[in-house]
Amino acid sequence: MTRIGIIGVGTVGRAVVSILEENASIISARAGDEIVVKCGVVRDLAKGSDLTIALSQDPYDILNDPEIDIVVELMGGVELPFELLKQALKSGKAVVTANKALLAYHRYELQEMAGEIPFEYEASVAGGIPIINALRDGLSANHILSIMGIMNGTCNFMLTKMMNEGADFNTVLSEAQRLGYAEADPTFDIGGFDAAHKLLILASIAYGIDAKPEEILIEGISGITQDDIAFAKEFGYTIKLLGIAKRDGDEVELRVHAALVKNDAMIAKIDGVMNGISVIGDRVGETLYYGPGAGGNATASAVVANIIDIVRSGKRSPMLGFNHPLEEKLRLKNSDDIQSKYYLRLRVSDKPGILAQITRLFANYTISIEAVIQRPSETECAHLLFATHEATERSIRLLIAELKDLDAVLEEPFMIRIV
Repeated sequence: MTRIGIIGVGTVGRAVVSILEENASIISARAGDEIVVKCGVVRDLAKGSDLTIALSQDPYDILNDPEIDIVVELMGGVELPFELLKQALKSGKAVVTANKALLAYHRYELQEMAGEIPFEYEASVAGGIPIINALRDGLSANHILSIMGIMNGTCNFMLTKMMNEGADFNTVLSEAQRLGYAEADPTFDIGGFDAAHKLLILASIAYGIDAKPEEILIEGISGITQDDIAFAKEFGYTIKLLGIAKRDGDEVELRVHAALVKNDAMIAKIDGVMNGISVIGDRVGETLYYGPGAGGNATASAVVANIIDIVRSGKRSPMLGFNHPLEEKLRLKNSDDIQSKYYLRLRVSDKPGILAQITRLFANYTISIEAVIQRPSETECAHLLFATHEATERSIRLLIAELKDLDAVLEEPFMIRIV
């Protein structure tokens, strides 16, 4: 019998308990052993009164119990779970976690501490999609050329609604909160930080890049309007929040931002709360992984799969999938040097000569304009919508800073990258 302890028996933790109990026969057949939850840790014992497992409010009841073989961490946060999992590893206990924020900051330290002790984290990225094992195992013979994915279901739900129904940002945000897809404070999702944490985990497996969230380009979706939606539709694009990791020579660019994606791209067809991740390997070509990116059952499915894997095989491969540096010359690309096409929206005074004045600034920064549309906004005002050819982040940001200083530009310029 394999005994586990769960630190954090909330939505996902309850689903883990349910799966282990209700699917016990098939799980034991696949694992080769019976798996039982010996203890769960909750903040409020009263809220767990309906559970069939023993409960505690002290995580050390799990960490100090010699009978518990696997610690499952589902509490969230960064520093406290880091300290608890360090203690679990010191005690020789295997670990399963769904904590993307923890791994975004401490994945390399945890790998070093784990050594040959099993440490699994499939549920930390894209919920029920087995993207971690795909990268770490299924594609291990490939140099990974790029990863591009929809990694946040909340943003994808909102953008799908805005594209398909013409709703404005605040309306769809309120609906996402009502349906439980977005938190009361949605900043972590709509600001791009949730997707960034997931991207950093995938980039470590693919490239061995040790970057922190503060070191990469992260933008959210809060500035998108129906003017941007109309432009996207007119030119055959849809808008998605993407996490992108791409190798360029000896550099890897990492970025999370809203993007205009061509309608015929596979990633453009992933709508609603679903997640989808495209991976291009130098040998296999493009593979696409699609499925639910969040929710109790989907996330718990990945957690239980990790538990089964540990019990069945005593999996002791390195946590990130490599024993020594994958590519010693690879380094993180400076965000200023990233190249892309861009879409810009400006609200300007509708007066003669304004467009010429603005296009001269584009030329000053060697940014070539591919398309421009002028839309009436209100009396004596207009929206100018630009699509550019490829330029660097540095040049587009310098251009935007100068545009902001023009008297004719009436509000903060808004930019979306085009992929």
